[in-house]
Amino acid sequence: MLSFGSAAYLADKTLIATFTANLETLPGANGHPETMDWWSNNQTAWDACRVDCQEPTAAMRNYVDWLKALPGKPVFVGYPAAYDFMFIYWYLMRFVGESPFSHSALDMKTFAMALLKTNYRDATKRNMPKSWFDDLPHTHVALDDAIEQGAMFCNMLRNHYRFQ
Repeated sequence: MLSFGSAAYLADKTLIATFTANLETLPGANGHPETMDWWSNNQTAWDACRVDCQEPTAAMRNYVDWLKALPGKPVFVGYPAAYDFMFIYWYLMRFVGESPFSHSALDMKTFAMALLKTNYRDATKRNMPKSWFDDLPHTHVALDDAIEQGAMFCNMLRNHYRFQ
């Protein structure tokens, strides 16, 4: 993992706090060729994630402290949660020995599948209502992605509760 960002939202889409960190690479780690090819096509995001890199233990300790200072008990929300949570959870357990999320990770694509009453493979962004998307930057910079996904999730929640 090179970089991560989190945006803490209330259900009403109030953004209450953000956190981001760029990480020093692990000793002996090499980028997967397909991933490195993706980075080569997203130079701005690559440049952003290589600024002010932190040692993973310090970054993850600061992240845990940030999570614990938030109101309530955090739930990891991601698109896709299976991919993003895997990295965050591994780094939390490896470098801090705990996860304030426990095993709580909510996948936005699965939630979209339920809201749209469609199958999982058809629950793609191009099939989602435009009202779920705010006019936010889609830069692949970790914090930008977290803010964008958090706002989208809040819009999905609003859509869900409107039909209850």
